[in-house]
Amino acid sequence: METGTVKFFNEKKGYGFIVDDKTEKDVFVHHTGLLDPISNEDKVTFEISEDERGKKAVNVKKA
Repeated sequence: METGTVKFFNEKKGYGFIVDDKTEKDVFVHHTGLLDPISNEDKVTFEISEDERGKKAVNVKKA
């Protein structure tokens, strides 16, 4: 499990970014990868999945 902070999440559009605590890089998050509702600045745990579009956070929940 990775940990990070929600940098930006747009509820209307259903996506945003999490700053990974280890790498300090942005990781894309889509509403389909959420286990809990999230807001900007929330501390979260997540797993990283990779597909043809790149890396994204999945199984995201509040820490």
